[in-house]
Amino acid sequence: MMMMKSGVFLLLPLASPDFSLVHSSSNYNGTNSSIRRTRRKNRVRPGHSNCSHSRIIETCSVYFLRSNSSIPLDCSRAPGKSRSLRLRIVGKTLADVKSDPYDVADSAPESVSFPEGRSDLIAPPPEEEEELRRRGAIPWWEQLPKRWLIVFLCFSAFLLCNMDRVNMSIAILPMSAEYNWNPATVGLIQSSFFWGYLLTQIAGGIWADTVGGKLVLGFGVIWWSVATVLTPVAAKLGLPFLLVTRAFMGVGEGVAMPAMNNILSKWVPVSERSRSLALVYSGMYLGSVTGLAFSPLLIHKFGWPSVFYSFGSLGTVWFAIWLSKAHSSPLEDPELKLEEKKLIIGKSVSKEPVKTIPWRLILSKAPVWALIVSHFCHNWGTFILLTWMPTYYNQVLKFNLTESGLFCVLPWLTMALSANIGGWIADTLVSKGVSVTTVRKIMQSIGFLGPAFFLTQLSHVHSPAMAVLCMACSQGSDAFSQSGLYSNHQDIGPRYAGVLLGLSNTAGVLAGVFGTAATGYILQHGSWDDVFKVSVGLYLVGTVVWNLFSTGEKILD
Repeated sequence: MMMMKSGVFLLLPLASPDFSLVHSSSNYNGTNSSIRRTRRKNRVRPGHSNCSHSRIIETCSVYFLRSNSSIPLDCSRAPGKSRSLRLRIVGKTLADVKSDPYDVADSAPESVSFPEGRSDLIAPPPEEEEELRRRGAIPWWEQLPKRWLIVFLCFSAFLLCNMDRVNMSIAILPMSAEYNWNPATVGLIQSSFFWGYLLTQIAGGIWADTVGGKLVLGFGVIWWSVATVLTPVAAKLGLPFLLVTRAFMGVGEGVAMPAMNNILSKWVPVSERSRSLALVYSGMYLGSVTGLAFSPLLIHKFGWPSVFYSFGSLGTVWFAIWLSKAHSSPLEDPELKLEEKKLIIGKSVSKEPVKTIPWRLILSKAPVWALIVSHFCHNWGTFILLTWMPTYYNQVLKFNLTESGLFCVLPWLTMALSANIGGWIADTLVSKGVSVTTVRKIMQSIGFLGPAFFLTQLSHVHSPAMAVLCMACSQGSDAFSQSGLYSNHQDIGPRYAGVLLGLSNTAGVLAGVFGTAATGYILQHGSWDDVFKVSVGLYLVGTVVWNLFSTGEKILD
């Protein structure tokens, strides 16, 4: 390797480990510069014909150093010169460097040492880095793979996402008492979140795939955090202001899932995809648990506005860390180690950033429609269970409101645990050579047939404990979908992962909206058994569609 700083050329041969830099002349005149070199054990004279290292290697890496910056140059042997190197940039000759015989010093003078701040050009040997790690000289958070830091930050974002979403379901009780809202008004406030949430599903995917997931996810978190903090102010100003604020919050949370999917499609190799997505989505489940657990305590001690102020302020802390640590892809991260970058990128060829979305091509693929239909079928049952569960516990199982709230937390905890177990199983199968298509079909079939089975058992159980167990098992098996359809967007089109998730999640949100409304209508004219039969029927439809048309292979490039 050859380097120049303030008239100094540094030449390090890359092909031979026996060479090491000793000294370089500082009288560079634009054409020639003498170089000294040494062999670790024996002196090497450049003109000696019997030495295997008598010639400077023909190919090397050259850097021009000035003002703490480096520019890669091309270096090859000049024609007709046995020991001459010609430096050029895009074919233009800059200088010739010739080696001459000279005496070799035993140690390098101080003039050859790298300038302060440029020691990062040479990475420490692996054994030295391992020794530093063993001694504790490297902090534990710097020892973690960078890709898992990105995953953890996405997990934290989704934790905050559901904390800020569910706090209204608790705070709405004292708010409605203070402002004299009737049930219709309360329903309008609760639904206003989905106005913005639906609006930005596909738009968020387009933004993430074109400008990068880092900016879009950061925008989403800070946007919904500000909207959360402004909620008490909007409520005091009047109902229209509150509705707009809740819709704005939905706008921010709507871009989160497509942006996250875009980032992880670039950062996580396929062998770790299921585990990473399962961990991120479990952040949503734990966020619901955290929000449901802490909101009543804050309201009791500090009043209902404290919930929005405290939860919303956490987003600003996350945003500061995200800006300093995250990058949209490993190619943009200057601190990423070469070994990890090779592991992430593998043999894939770097693509240009997405400029236009090939809608006709995307919508012409059967696996894309399998994703959309399956997401709708999945979310119909999931949203019904999560939104109507307290009512079922109260009306059918005769639990009081406190007991209903307590048992509502159980399915979220079960889902968080099951999602990570399913992710570990899926990645293990992939690492053992099972095709990605087979793994995705197995995991999603569990995510469909498991809930369908346990919901059919509810009409046959006669004790509250068994009913709660069936509900928990239903949601626990549902979480295996994180390693099924929720991982499939990155499989079939990693470049358009954000758009694909935006498409399918739009169908999923519509299923939640229509399913929740349809459940109320069914209960007015039927029973809970009828509600569960509709969900089971859609689970079976999703199972058939998924196993017939889905794939784990890349179909969009």
